[in-house]
Amino acid sequence: MARLFFRSGRSAEAAPDAARELAAKARQMLAADEDTTISISEIACGDPACGGAETVILIMRPGRRTEAAKILRPLSEVVEDDLAEALAAFVDAR
Repeated sequence: MARLFFRSGRSAEAAPDAARELAAKARQMLAADEDTTISISEIACGDPACGGAETVILIMRPGRRTEAAKILRPLSEVVEDDLAEALAAFVDAR
């Protein structure tokens, strides 16, 4: 099950669709089972390099600590290559 959380802001209308799409892709990349929750959210970023917003991916698997990945760009600008790079460390950690 994917749980999605969104930040209000200029991309608020596009956020639910973009987050659902990214969560589905992340689930595929990680070969996640139904008990795994994947949360995609956009938060304000304090680092000037990320342009004011960053995308955070949380991977919550039963019996394990929550794993997190960050992409230093707003949710609406994240592409599949960004997601694959951010999740690379977690693909083999199944």
